[in-house]
Amino acid sequence: MACKFFLHKGMGKRVIKGHPWVYSDEINIYDGEYTNGDIVEVYTDKGQFLGKGYINDASKMAIRIMTRDLDEEINEDFFKRKMKAAWDYRVKVIDTSSCRFVFGEADFLPGLTIDKFENYYVIQLSTLGMDKYKDTIVKILVEDYNAKGVYERSDIGTRELEGLEQTKGFLTEPFDTNVEIIENGVKYIVDLANGQKTGFFLDQKENRAAIHRICKDAEVLDCFTHTGSFALNAGIAGAKSVLGVDVSQHAIDCATTNAKLNNLDDVVKFECHNAFDVLPQWSREGRQFDVVILDPPAFTKSRNAVKGATRGYKEINLRGLKMVKPGGYFITCSCSHYMKEDLLRKTIADAAVDAKRCLRQVEFRTQSCDHPILWNSDESYYLKFFVFQVY
Repeated sequence: MACKFFLHKGMGKRVIKGHPWVYSDEINIYDGEYTNGDIVEVYTDKGQFLGKGYINDASKMAIRIMTRDLDEEINEDFFKRKMKAAWDYRVKVIDTSSCRFVFGEADFLPGLTIDKFENYYVIQLSTLGMDKYKDTIVKILVEDYNAKGVYERSDIGTRELEGLEQTKGFLTEPFDTNVEIIENGVKYIVDLANGQKTGFFLDQKENRAAIHRICKDAEVLDCFTHTGSFALNAGIAGAKSVLGVDVSQHAIDCATTNAKLNNLDDVVKFECHNAFDVLPQWSREGRQFDVVILDPPAFTKSRNAVKGATRGYKEINLRGLKMVKPGGYFITCSCSHYMKEDLLRKTIADAAVDAKRCLRQVEFRTQSCDHPILWNSDESYYLKFFVFQVY
């Protein structure tokens, strides 16, 4: 019989409204015995059932709810149903040749990320409770989704908060982890074992497609290019010339390989620079572009660092705006959940004032729909993407 946890009076309002996390300081008492990783039941102080999920009392997020049905068992059939629902949704809304298959809480499987790259899958397990189901998840991917191979990328610091070691490696027979994918007509070699996150930033898929219409016949600058995804989309769209810059030489080497793979190496070039350093230098030299793209890494991964991150976002947007020809286009984004949309808008507006530029918004976008935003869990909303015309 599952251990029952009761919340303090007046606590757990977010859980009652549908959020899947129960914090340790919200818990008053429990009835029964448990081991971390077990499935437990959660109740209000008055005994109203709220949900079932796995527990880890070593974490501030002590319980993560997986079902609101008291009679639903958490077993292999449960995972089959949840994964089928996640897959059916993606088949309906997006090209599934490569996509995010499971997006944690937003697919009601907290602590689990699955990315699909053709017939190869990368899984990331961030919690103790989900880690217990690793073999079950791999079995389902192989048997139900024809996985040729499954690779684990649980090399993330958040596991240590759960008392877990960071880990990565094959969960099936080894395979070549350099996998070729096609997205928006662009070919990429994705390094599943060593690429950032799970190998590739799938969340910008639809945003990369959205820049095609403004890049034709344009001179384009792509900052923080990583493996060249925005730069290559600009090239495929018919840009006159594209320059991608990144501080990582390894990323530049990968991007250059991807340009050759698409026969774009005459148009799309890559150079290793720190964007914060090189943009002011080029601005002083009078260099400008028809389209400037900023896709920086998250400058903050916690609430405590938002102030410093705001300075970083303002600085890079100020420098980027100065590089845009009058009437040209400026694409800027933030992938930090903690950099809220209103704050990012204000920061970009402040940068435009300091740069003495006028912005006309073309469109605002978020993450691709294979990264759905669960309104009961605002942590699932993180990517903000703007397109402006600049005067």
